[in-house]
Amino acid sequence: MVSLTIDGKSVQVEKGTTILEAAATVGITIPTLCWLKKVSPTGACRVCAVEVAGVERTMTACNTPVKEGIEVTTDTPALREARRKIMELMLVNHPLDCPVCDAGGECDLQDSCYALNATKQDYSAILERKAIRYDWPLIESDPNRCILCEKCVKVDHEVVGCDAIMVVNKGEDAIIDTVDGKPLNCEFCGNCVAACPTGALITKPFKFKGRPWTFNRIPSVCAFCGAGCQIDYHAKDGRVERVTSEDDSYNNGNLCINGRFGYRYLHSSERLADPLLRGDSGALAKTDWNTALTATAAKLKEIVARDGGKAVAGLGSPRLTNEESFLFRKLFSELGSSNLDSEAGLGFAQAQAQMQRRFGFTGASKQLDALDEAQAILVFGCDLNAEATGAEYRVIKAASKKDARLVLVNMRDVKLRKFSNAHLKHLPGAELQVIYALMKGLVEAGVALPAGAESIKDGLAQLSMDELCQQAGVTVAAVENAVRQMTGMTRVAIVFGADLIRSADASTKIAALADLAVLTGSATEQGGGIFPIDAKNNTVGMLDMGVAPGADGKDIWGIVEGIEQGSIKALYLLGCDLSGLPDNQRIRKALAKLELLVVQDVFQGDSLEYAHVVLPAGAAAEKSGSFTSLDNRVQAIFKAVDAPGQAKEDWAILADLYGRLTGSAQRITPAGVMAEIKESAKTYQPFDGSRNGVIKGGSAVRSDAPLAPIAKPAAPAQPKFQLLVGPIGFHNGTSTTRSDANLDVAPAGFVELHPVDASALGIADGANVKLSSGTGALTAAARISDKLQPGLLFAPSHFRDLNANALLKGNCNLVEVKVEKA
Repeated sequence: MVSLTIDGKSVQVEKGTTILEAAATVGITIPTLCWLKKVSPTGACRVCAVEVAGVERTMTACNTPVKEGIEVTTDTPALREARRKIMELMLVNHPLDCPVCDAGGECDLQDSCYALNATKQDYSAILERKAIRYDWPLIESDPNRCILCEKCVKVDHEVVGCDAIMVVNKGEDAIIDTVDGKPLNCEFCGNCVAACPTGALITKPFKFKGRPWTFNRIPSVCAFCGAGCQIDYHAKDGRVERVTSEDDSYNNGNLCINGRFGYRYLHSSERLADPLLRGDSGALAKTDWNTALTATAAKLKEIVARDGGKAVAGLGSPRLTNEESFLFRKLFSELGSSNLDSEAGLGFAQAQAQMQRRFGFTGASKQLDALDEAQAILVFGCDLNAEATGAEYRVIKAASKKDARLVLVNMRDVKLRKFSNAHLKHLPGAELQVIYALMKGLVEAGVALPAGAESIKDGLAQLSMDELCQQAGVTVAAVENAVRQMTGMTRVAIVFGADLIRSADASTKIAALADLAVLTGSATEQGGGIFPIDAKNNTVGMLDMGVAPGADGKDIWGIVEGIEQGSIKALYLLGCDLSGLPDNQRIRKALAKLELLVVQDVFQGDSLEYAHVVLPAGAAAEKSGSFTSLDNRVQAIFKAVDAPGQAKEDWAILADLYGRLTGSAQRITPAGVMAEIKESAKTYQPFDGSRNGVIKGGSAVRSDAPLAPIAKPAAPAQPKFQLLVGPIGFHNGTSTTRSDANLDVAPAGFVELHPVDASALGIADGANVKLSSGTGALTAAARISDKLQPGLLFAPSHFRDLNANALLKGNCNLVEVKVEKA
């Protein structure tokens, strides 16, 4: 600890604390302009200048560490005059174009001029206009407005880890530009724009949409990935025109491209706006709500009366609120059916069941901010950039700022590789071998075994490290290095995602990973936590609400088989996009056999071809309710705008239909449904509907988790070519393929392949390549990348035209394919 005096007040702070931070501890505010709490200080603007007794010149408070016994003065006439002059000098080269600048009204430079009384200009200069970068996607850069505070550069490097922009040139020619001078090529998260204190960086979709103070600002939660980032919708004239996030939010104001720009899907021409009913002519036609819901209720009653409740099935969506998913489950209970599932049934639901059975919790064992303090982090089978960018930002922070050891296990070189201390790039399907190799290495390194773990030690002793590594395609030295990163660490976090959760024999692999978590202590209260990742926003909440097969219910593939065999006559698709499901050509054929297909959705989709009733629904910005993030934070969302046309909130549609099926006149509201949820799901009792929400209860970790038996794994088959289908960071699900902003950056699907394979096949970058499997085929532009490995190809799951999911079989996201030059 260091003792000092600031403006006559005694202060004691930790060594390394800056004067600015020390002053804040006793309520003293020092003016700043270039300082940003979440990045390292720059000391560029010098507005935070203070006097230190015995030092002739002023010191910048933001980057000057405290010293024992110093006396600091933060406010004198001389300091006020110096700060005013600094502001006047900044304005010498700053265009006074506030009337047409999008930052007007929320500009830190304006605020600082006002606060420091810089109301006149004693200096003048001949302004030399610099070229504005109009050629960047989504972002416009005007170096004439830039004050070179470097906040954008710091955020780009330190928070996002993208390294796309930097200060180029020197002296009066210095500007912020791309590292290569070419148009911006980054993740387009817009965090640099949010950090900019002036209008030097603005977002193109918001340009000239209006003055900030003319918008209604509605707090909400991002409706894309499961990180649960807090956002604000900015709405005007019935339209959302911007999304922002404050630095004091749970996510520190950091968003990804989907969180900041994905809202543009709200304005898509593919929005459903009117109920549709298939008439005697066989065509869908617009109708009113009463007619549509009366027809739906009547047909459901007819099928249940004739064939029983088991003849009805439903597929839900993690896009819905907790209240809406609960109502969906309640409606199916009324129908007498347990045939209820969702895309979570492809793997995440089974992973959740494994965590519940082994450790006693659903979701993650800790909140995401625990990653900030982890000593070591194992990211297994997960592209965090694409699956939960908010979690990736925390991993980057831990690895780059707090020296956490990062171990990456993946078939590909994902973004986190450049931050990793160890990378095990294994062969496709060899996840179990890698897990056993890590466990064996930890035991041999002398890690303390918990009670009852002797069988694990004996089982591992029967396995050969050389053989495990050979089957996995990694070296023994690489495994030993990975083990060293985790050995001796008390806070080891384990993060795992889709490539493990949706791999072949995933349940066995996740059980083994749970054993690894026992060895690392990750599952304990003192450990770093276990974080199962799903790429959708409310998957945990949806499962908590019971949208999953009951004891005698059918899962996705059981439902499809039931339709094919004729035992299931009616299907209710609630926000479920067919193109997001594997083997969807088979599913489409099955839909044609139904007596009743109800499609309740935000967008027009492939299922409309087979639908008998179409019910237009509101999107997240058009409804109220709650979401549960992947780390169990239950947070409220609030309606920002109305849905287009006749479209309604999903809960309102379900409530109306429920009343028609039961004859009940009870008025149903989201608040009333939440009261029911608290009665049936006790973990939700603390939720009070507030902005910050609560951590749902019931996540106490069991200490008596039984360990899975160790069995010698079979070497995974390695066909000549395998296709991995998964998400990319520029999109989330299929929703953002309706956002013109996201499409501006990533407009179409592609097939990624290794240079060795491309050369052998005679395929050039950008040329068309054809892939075919036992369930489908696709043709797309080739992208050659050494981030893969020979024999492994990758295609994004989002694009409906590409429809890469059609090539998959069952729940696995990896499939053998034939590859040809198209």
